[in-house]
Amino acid sequence: MTLNIAFIGFGGVGQALADMLFKQKDRLSGEHGLDIKVVAVTDMMKGAIYHPDGLDIQQLLNVVHQTNRVDTYPDQSGLIKGLDSIETIRNTNADMIVEVTFTDVETGQPAIDHIKTAFQNKKSVVTTNKGPVALAYEELLEIAKENDVYWGFEGTVMSGTPALRMPITALAGNEIKEIRGILNGTTNYILSEMEQGFTYEDALQKAQNLGYAEADPTSDVEGYDARYKAAILSHYLMETPIHPKNILCNGISNITGEMVQQAKQDNKRWKLLARITKKNGEVNATVKPELLDSSDPLAAVSGPTNAIMYKCDLAGPILLTGAGAGLVETGYALLMDLIHYHQEKVRV
Repeated sequence: MTLNIAFIGFGGVGQALADMLFKQKDRLSGEHGLDIKVVAVTDMMKGAIYHPDGLDIQQLLNVVHQTNRVDTYPDQSGLIKGLDSIETIRNTNADMIVEVTFTDVETGQPAIDHIKTAFQNKKSVVTTNKGPVALAYEELLEIAKENDVYWGFEGTVMSGTPALRMPITALAGNEIKEIRGILNGTTNYILSEMEQGFTYEDALQKAQNLGYAEADPTSDVEGYDARYKAAILSHYLMETPIHPKNILCNGISNITGEMVQQAKQDNKRWKLLARITKKNGEVNATVKPELLDSSDPLAAVSGPTNAIMYKCDLAGPILLTGAGAGLVETGYALLMDLIHYHQEKVRV
């Protein structure tokens, strides 16, 4: 099976996926019977190119690394340049849209419009954007169903760690009563460093120097990033829509070094936890710092690592840990969705 894909956005994550498609081409074909052809790339800062017969991925990556543009790709017969994102979705022969733009998490745009346009044009989508899933899940899912297309978003919660697919497949038959998770590596790293004696300000500076925290760390340290992920988990695993703004959210900026050291003396640890609980048919979600006993499995998760615990009625508590960020890991989440899409198509 040949799958034509178009990248909407081509930053670090998109390039990481493209590199995997190039390097793993033989494995994808041999083990999965999947031949992926990149036919289009559009990026607000890097330009746009489209060729219906496919682009040379190695050449594409080379020109991006050399010029930080995609439209410096060598001219050839049939190559079209300059399409915007909506035109690329509507007017190319891509079967699958890889939506990896920078998105405003307050509005979910422009990713919501990209995904909606793709579905309305009978094209499937894989994405790592939290905004559309957290803010418009029901609407977009309905449009996807109406048009019989696939929507993959594994990378929206824990990057390449399968926090969404694993419980759906491996824990099938269980009812998940509660989900608790360390869903933001930046805050977990900061709290871990504070346990080593660093102040909040110094730990945050270290996180920024290492690339764990943005120059403006508000989304991480105030819990907003984890709140969107909690909304996605509620939508997808609890089948209950919760708007992110209806999730109680407190960050870690008020946690002092004294509080962290006192917790250590009491054999406890502070963690920023997302908690989604189902009781009597109702689902509630919170994101806030919690003081955990050292015997709690989540207390042992340190540094930028993420972890999530599913409390199941049959299997009991199941703990999943792994990277929650990283270009390669997030690119792999997209590849995971592409393989799953192919498996679904073959099964049908």
